[in-house]
Order: sequence, then C-alpha cells, then structure tokens
Amino acid sequence: MNVQEGRMPYLGYETCYRVVGRSAEGKAPLLLLHGGPGSTHNYFEVLDGLAELDGRQLIMYDQLGCGGSWAEAKGLWNMETWLNELAALREYLGLEEVHLLGQSWGGMLLLEYVCTRHPAGVKSIILSSTLPSSRMWGEEQHRMIRFLPQEMQQAIARAESSGDYTQADYQAAEAEYMLRHAGGPVPPDGPECLLRPSRKGRQSYLEAWGPNEFTPAGTLRDFDVTELLPGIRQPALVISGGNARPTWPNICTIISPTPAGSFSGTAATCAFWRILPGIPLFCGSG
Repeated sequence: MNVQEGRMPYLGYETCYRVVGRSAEGKAPLLLLHGGPGSTHNYFEVLDGLAELDGRQLIMYDQLGCGGSWAEAKGLWNMETWLNELAALREYLGLEEVHLLGQSWGGMLLLEYVCTRHPAGVKSIILSSTLPSSRMWGEEQHRMIRFLPQEMQQAIARAESSGDYTQADYQAAEAEYMLRHAGGPVPPDGPECLLRPSRKGRQSYLEAWGPNEFTPAGTLRDFDVTELLPGIRQPALVISGGNARPTWPNICTIISPTPAGSFSGTAATCAFWRILPGIPLFCGSG
C-alpha cells in the first residue's frame, strides 16, 4: 500500500498530513477530519484498506495543536484557525474535488466549512457521531448523566458548581460516563494505530471546548449551524452509534433538512463501530 506523509507550513507551525493510495481519475479523494479538538488522525488509519478496496485516495491529517502538528500558543484555538487550515490544506495538496468525512468535532468543522464557506468541489459529506449545536449537545449530555448512579451525578454537579474538576469522585464519574458513551480501552490485540502513543492537544481542547465532553465552555460554546443546514446541497450520509454521545435529537436535527436520502436507525449496544470486516474503530476522544 502506498503511504506518503508530509508537512504543510501553517501560521508559523506545520500541519502533518498522511496520504494513502494513489489518485485515480474519476475518483475524488476522501479527506478525513478527526475529533477532539486535540485528538489525532491515528484512529482513521483503520480505514487504510478502503484505499485499495475502492481504489480511492484517503487523506488524513493532525489538526494544528495535536500529534505531528503540535503547537503551544494561546488565542489560536478557535473555529477560524481550523477552518483556515482545512482550506489551506486543500489548496496545498491541490484537492479541487474531495469527499469529506468528519467525526465528532471533525463533523462540526465540516458543517461549519460547508455551511459558511460554501467551498467549491465538495462532492459529498459523511457526518459521523457529530452535532449541529453546542447548546443542544450540552443539554443532551446532561440528560444522559441522569442515567449514572446518583453519587456520580452529585459528583459531576459539585464539580460544575465549584469549577474544580480535580476531585477523585468527579474523575471516576467522568470515566464511567466516557466508558458508557465514548468507547472503552483498546484491547492488547487491537489495531496498532489505536495502541500507538499519540500527543493529544489538551490545551486546544480546553480552550476550544471545555473541561469535559458535557460542558461546552470554550470558544466553540456558541457553535450552532442548525438554521444553516437547509442550505447544504451535497449528498450527505449521517451515522452514529445508538449508545454514543451524539444522541438522536442531535442526529435527527442534522438529518431532517439535509439531502441525506432515506434513513433507518438501529440501536447499538456498544460504543464502537466497524468500517471494514474485523477492524473496529474506537471513537474515544471526541
């Protein structure tokens, strides 16, 4: 399998990208936008087989602030930084036509890009476990918190009231929440790309999103493209696990005004999903 890696200069730093497969006439590449903010592209490597299976190039990258695109700076961690990075990467790699897949925060980035920048050459979009509104997300996460044991609910409430997220009881409650709704630990025989150490962008996550998955308090707290969704004209595929953090109100809000075609939902009993036979994709960091 042909894999090439490179770096694009950006804002005085570098954006690290990875290209799998070879370009093919008549097949626009699939550009992958990872979650976080501050995760890495690593988990997308389980999709490498698609390049050979479909004869289509895959392109993934570490967004500024994490992984191979590490940067430490204040004031950078906002939607504009990552929107401009996406546009710059398309220009740098000559991606006149692309299909876009955004997972979790990557789906937010994708929606903002399509809804506000109206970029040319986007052939279709895939929205995986994502959200149209930070407010709606926060409300739904707090509804799901009510299914935790009472003592864990109280620990979360105390942390949110005091702003102290360092207490052991809160951290145990958050860990249980993430185990239920974001996937558990990767087994020792899991894919190498999921076991490989990665440099998470904690600073970018805290400044852009907040202290945890259920408290959008950072620069993305006012993200809301709900009213812009009817303007999407690309074919759209919207997917999410039945027990994942993006609950059905989030997913159905995206589906109803977009050209997503027919839709059917099946409740899932686990927090991971399979893209290729025998290859689990764990969505463990937003």
